[in-house]
Amino acid sequence: MLTAIIDYESGNLHSAHKAFERMAREADAGDVTVTADPDVIARADRIVLPGDGAFPACMGALKGKSGIFAAMIEAVEEKGRPFLGICVGMQLMATWGREYEDTKGLDWISGEVTRIMPADKTLKVPHMGWNDLIIDAPHAVFDGIKTGDHTYFVHSYHMAVTDPAQRLAHVDYASDVTAVIGRDNMIGMQFHPEKSQGIGLRMITNFLTWKP
Repeated sequence: MLTAIIDYESGNLHSAHKAFERMAREADAGDVTVTADPDVIARADRIVLPGDGAFPACMGALKGKSGIFAAMIEAVEEKGRPFLGICVGMQLMATWGREYEDTKGLDWISGEVTRIMPADKTLKVPHMGWNDLIIDAPHAVFDGIKTGDHTYFVHSYHMAVTDPAQRLAHVDYASDVTAVIGRDNMIGMQFHPEKSQGIGLRMITNFLTWKP
Protein backbone atom coordinates (compact mmCIF):
# COMPACT_ATOMS: atom_id res chain seq x y z
CA MET A 1 0.00 0.00 0.00
CA LEU A 2 1.51 3.31 -1.09
CA THR A 3 0.18 6.84 -0.48
CA ALA A 4 1.71 9.46 -2.79
CA ILE A 5 1.77 13.11 -1.70
CA ILE A 6 2.22 15.06 -4.92
CA ASP A 7 5.15 17.48 -4.97
CA TYR A 8 4.46 20.26 -7.45
CA GLU A 9 6.18 22.94 -5.36
CA SER A 10 2.88 24.39 -4.12
CA GLY A 11 2.27 22.82 -0.75
CA ASN A 12 3.48 22.52 2.83
CA LEU A 13 4.98 19.12 2.24
CA HIS A 14 7.09 18.62 5.34
CA SER A 15 4.34 18.79 7.97
CA ALA A 16 1.88 16.89 5.75
CA HIS A 17 4.42 14.14 5.10
CA LYS A 18 5.20 13.73 8.78
CA ALA A 19 1.53 13.58 9.76
CA PHE A 20 0.57 11.08 7.05
CA GLU A 21 3.66 8.98 7.72
CA ARG A 22 2.88 8.83 11.44
CA MET A 23 -0.77 7.86 10.95
CA ALA A 24 0.04 5.32 8.25
CA ARG A 25 2.47 3.68 10.64
CA GLU A 26 -0.07 3.63 13.48
CA ALA A 27 -2.86 2.30 11.24
CA ASP A 28 -0.60 -0.18 9.42
CA ALA A 29 -1.61 1.57 6.19
CA GLY A 30 1.59 1.11 4.23
CA ASP A 31 4.15 3.64 3.06
CA VAL A 32 3.88 7.37 2.40
CA THR A 33 6.11 9.19 -0.07
CA VAL A 34 6.42 12.75 -1.32
CA THR A 35 7.00 12.52 -5.04
CA ALA A 36 7.15 14.34 -8.34
CA ASP A 37 7.63 11.08 -10.24
CA PRO A 38 4.68 10.41 -12.58
CA ASP A 39 5.30 6.66 -12.50
CA VAL A 40 5.03 6.59 -8.69
CA ILE A 41 1.87 8.72 -8.77
CA ALA A 42 0.24 6.54 -11.43
CA ARG A 43 0.81 3.32 -9.46
CA ALA A 44 0.07 4.72 -5.98
CA ASP A 45 -2.85 3.29 -4.02
CA ARG A 46 -3.84 6.71 -2.61
CA ILE A 47 -3.20 10.23 -3.83
CA VAL A 48 -2.85 13.39 -1.71
CA LEU A 49 -2.74 16.83 -3.35
CA PRO A 50 -1.70 19.63 -0.97
CA GLY A 51 -1.73 23.28 -1.99
CA ASP A 52 -0.72 26.70 -0.71
CA GLY A 53 -1.04 29.98 -2.60
CA ALA A 54 -3.31 31.24 -5.34
CA PHE A 55 -5.57 29.01 -7.45
CA PRO A 56 -4.13 30.04 -10.87
CA ALA A 57 -0.53 29.57 -9.74
CA CYS A 58 -1.24 26.16 -8.22
CA MET A 59 -3.12 24.91 -11.27
CA GLY A 60 -0.35 26.21 -13.52
CA ALA A 61 2.31 24.48 -11.43
CA LEU A 62 0.37 21.21 -11.39
CA LYS A 63 -0.05 21.19 -15.17
CA GLY A 64 3.48 22.50 -15.73
CA LYS A 65 5.27 19.65 -13.99
CA SER A 66 6.16 17.05 -16.61
CA GLY A 67 3.77 14.09 -16.48
CA ILE A 68 2.38 14.77 -12.99
CA PHE A 69 -1.04 16.02 -14.10
CA ALA A 70 -1.63 13.09 -16.48
CA ALA A 71 -0.45 10.58 -13.86
CA MET A 72 -2.85 12.02 -11.27
CA ILE A 73 -5.76 11.86 -13.72
CA GLU A 74 -4.88 8.26 -14.53
CA ALA A 75 -4.75 7.26 -10.87
CA VAL A 76 -7.90 9.07 -9.75
CA GLU A 77 -10.23 9.04 -12.76
CA GLU A 78 -9.21 5.85 -14.56
CA LYS A 79 -8.10 3.63 -11.67
CA GLY A 80 -10.44 5.08 -9.04
CA ARG A 81 -7.74 5.53 -6.41
CA PRO A 82 -8.82 7.38 -3.24
CA PHE A 83 -7.88 11.06 -3.56
CA LEU A 84 -7.54 13.78 -0.91
CA GLY A 85 -7.13 17.47 -1.76
CA ILE A 86 -5.94 19.77 1.04
CA CYS A 87 -6.53 23.56 1.13
CA VAL A 88 -5.88 24.84 -2.41
CA GLY A 89 -5.52 21.19 -3.41
CA MET A 90 -9.21 20.90 -2.50
CA GLN A 91 -10.10 24.08 -4.35
CA LEU A 92 -8.52 22.76 -7.55
CA MET A 93 -11.23 20.07 -7.56
CA ALA A 94 -13.80 22.75 -8.51
CA THR A 95 -15.02 23.60 -12.00
CA TRP A 96 -13.70 27.16 -11.82
CA GLY A 97 -11.43 29.29 -9.69
CA ARG A 98 -12.22 33.03 -9.59
CA GLU A 99 -9.07 34.18 -7.77
CA TYR A 100 -7.37 37.00 -9.72
CA GLU A 101 -8.57 35.53 -13.03
CA ASP A 102 -10.97 32.84 -14.21
CA THR A 103 -9.09 29.55 -14.15
CA LYS A 104 -10.43 26.14 -15.14
CA GLY A 105 -10.25 23.59 -12.36
CA LEU A 106 -10.32 19.79 -12.40
CA ASP A 107 -14.16 19.84 -12.48
CA TRP A 108 -14.36 16.85 -10.14
CA ILE A 109 -16.77 18.77 -7.91
CA SER A 110 -19.23 21.10 -9.63
CA GLY A 111 -18.80 24.62 -8.31
CA GLU A 112 -16.52 27.62 -8.18
CA VAL A 113 -13.95 29.05 -5.81
CA THR A 114 -14.81 32.60 -4.76
CA ARG A 115 -13.62 35.09 -2.16
CA ILE A 116 -14.96 34.68 1.38
CA MET A 117 -17.47 37.49 2.07
CA PRO A 118 -18.57 37.33 5.74
CA ALA A 119 -21.79 39.18 6.54
CA ASP A 120 -20.08 40.58 9.63
CA LYS A 121 -17.62 43.11 8.19
CA THR A 122 -15.57 43.09 11.40
CA LEU A 123 -14.42 39.56 10.61
CA LYS A 124 -11.10 39.48 8.84
CA VAL A 125 -10.20 37.77 5.60
CA PRO A 126 -8.21 35.55 5.39
CA HIS A 127 -10.23 33.19 7.55
CA MET A 128 -7.40 32.11 9.82
CA GLY A 129 -7.39 29.91 12.89
CA TRP A 130 -9.65 27.32 14.50
CA ASN A 131 -13.30 26.87 13.58
CA ASP A 132 -15.97 24.32 14.46
CA LEU A 133 -17.02 21.82 11.82
CA ILE A 134 -20.71 21.44 11.00
CA ILE A 135 -21.16 18.03 9.38
CA ASP A 136 -23.69 18.06 6.55
CA ALA A 137 -23.53 14.45 5.36
CA PRO A 138 -22.08 11.18 6.68
CA HIS A 139 -18.81 9.94 5.25
CA ALA A 140 -16.13 7.44 6.25
CA VAL A 141 -13.68 10.30 6.74
CA PHE A 142 -15.85 11.48 9.67
CA ASP A 143 -15.54 8.24 11.65
CA GLY A 144 -15.04 9.41 15.24
CA ILE A 145 -15.63 13.05 14.23
CA LYS A 146 -18.71 15.08 15.23
CA THR A 147 -20.20 18.52 14.69
CA GLY A 148 -18.39 20.94 16.98
CA ASP A 149 -14.94 19.40 16.52
CA HIS A 150 -12.58 22.09 15.33
CA THR A 151 -9.90 22.26 12.66
CA TYR A 152 -7.33 24.80 11.52
CA PHE A 153 -7.96 27.08 8.52
CA VAL A 154 -5.87 29.59 6.56
CA HIS A 155 -7.61 30.83 3.39
CA SER A 156 -9.26 33.79 1.69
CA TYR A 157 -11.24 31.85 -0.93
CA HIS A 158 -13.65 28.97 -0.55
CA MET A 159 -15.67 26.63 -2.74
CA ALA A 160 -19.35 27.27 -3.49
CA VAL A 161 -20.65 23.88 -4.61
CA THR A 162 -23.42 23.48 -7.20
CA ASP A 163 -24.70 20.19 -5.77
CA PRO A 164 -25.37 20.46 -2.00
CA ALA A 165 -24.88 16.69 -1.68
CA GLN A 166 -21.20 17.19 -2.50
CA ARG A 167 -20.65 19.54 0.46
CA LEU A 168 -19.98 17.20 3.36
CA ALA A 169 -19.16 19.80 6.04
CA HIS A 170 -18.96 23.55 6.49
CA VAL A 171 -18.10 26.15 9.12
CA ASP A 172 -19.80 29.37 10.12
CA TYR A 173 -17.79 32.54 9.47
CA ALA A 174 -20.73 34.95 9.36
CA SER A 175 -21.62 32.97 6.24
CA ASP A 176 -21.32 29.32 5.31
CA VAL A 177 -17.76 28.38 4.37
CA THR A 178 -17.28 24.98 2.76
CA ALA A 179 -14.94 22.78 4.82
CA VAL A 180 -15.17 19.28 3.30
CA ILE A 181 -16.32 18.17 -0.16
CA GLY A 182 -16.51 14.78 -1.78
CA ARG A 183 -17.98 12.27 -4.17
CA ASP A 184 -17.09 8.72 -5.21
CA ASN A 185 -13.36 8.18 -4.53
CA MET A 186 -12.60 11.89 -4.01
CA ILE A 187 -12.49 13.96 -0.83
CA GLY A 188 -11.30 17.49 -0.18
CA MET A 189 -10.57 19.41 3.04
CA GLN A 190 -10.30 23.20 3.09
CA PHE A 191 -8.56 23.12 6.47
CA HIS A 192 -5.13 21.63 7.15
CA PRO A 193 -5.63 18.22 8.80
CA GLU A 194 -1.90 17.99 9.50
CA LYS A 195 -2.19 21.17 11.64
CA SER A 196 -5.50 20.25 13.30
CA GLN A 197 -4.11 18.16 16.15
CA GLY A 198 -6.07 15.06 17.18
CA ILE A 199 -9.12 15.73 14.99
CA GLY A 200 -7.01 16.23 11.89
CA LEU A 201 -4.89 13.18 12.59
CA ARG A 202 -8.04 11.07 13.02
CA MET A 203 -9.30 12.28 9.63
CA ILE A 204 -5.96 11.44 8.03
CA THR A 205 -6.23 7.92 9.47
CA ASN A 206 -9.79 7.66 8.18
CA PHE A 207 -8.62 8.61 4.68
CA LEU A 208 -5.74 6.13 4.80
CA THR A 209 -8.13 3.30 5.69
CA TRP A 210 -11.05 4.44 3.50
CA LYS A 211 -12.26 1.95 0.89
CA PRO A 212 -14.64 3.78 -1.46
